[in-house]
Amino acid sequence: MKDITDHYTQGSLLDAIKNGLASLGKSPETVTLEDLGAVDEFHIGGREATGEFLDQLELREDDHVLDMGCGIGGAARFAAGQYRSTVTGLDLTAQYVETGQVLCTWVGLADRITLQQGSGTDMPFEDHAFDKAYMMHVGMNIADKVSLAKELHRVLKPGGRLGIYDVMRVGEGDLTFPLPWSSVPDTNALSPPEEYKAALAGAGFNLLAERNRRVFAMAFFAQLRAAMANAGGPPPLGLHLLMGETTPEKIKNVVGHISENCLAPVELIAEKPL
Repeated sequence: MKDITDHYTQGSLLDAIKNGLASLGKSPETVTLEDLGAVDEFHIGGREATGEFLDQLELREDDHVLDMGCGIGGAARFAAGQYRSTVTGLDLTAQYVETGQVLCTWVGLADRITLQQGSGTDMPFEDHAFDKAYMMHVGMNIADKVSLAKELHRVLKPGGRLGIYDVMRVGEGDLTFPLPWSSVPDTNALSPPEEYKAALAGAGFNLLAERNRRVFAMAFFAQLRAAMANAGGPPPLGLHLLMGETTPEKIKNVVGHISENCLAPVELIAEKPL
């Protein structure tokens, strides 16, 4: 069985980001949070989706926030920069964690962000460690939604809010691979919203809100296509650095499934009762 981390590891990722920055006339000394947005927001909708999603968690400056499945830390840096929260990120892929921590240093946020390697179904944190938690495009790689929900409930303080923004199964149809989160069926763990909600309820969460973002996703991908057509190819910094040589196939397949209403990005906002 192909390992999930194999799917996400892409050559020398940090060097690729440095080279992309150089093409834009930037360096580690001059790069900003905004400059990294094109490559470090590895989910549908990019920075716009991150802002709309995290606003619903009502993050505050004194919050300690868990970014479950943090990738290279794009959303964590946004949360630390925009809301001044302290963020701990957890991800299975060592390369993402190592690269992300360097990027945090580049933009002056290493004092607010800690990224570490670990599993969402067996988190290396004490009970009630976090005020808020979120995961963005992570559950598609975690088959055991029940254990994931239980762990999220365990590490959240009473009254803590949880946000999930994942691609979910919303209709019938066979899947075509590769997809952005899975090159082969073995590492694909897509689930319908009902499975997430059952796992959350079973763990003790109360569901506050649910939103299907299919229309938003289709507009996002249309904008990407238009931008690439105008530029004659991908930008120096973009998600192709994370997805590798099969990026066009992955994007084509996921857009096709979303347009068929087989898949959709869905937001769930839940709360751990006091």
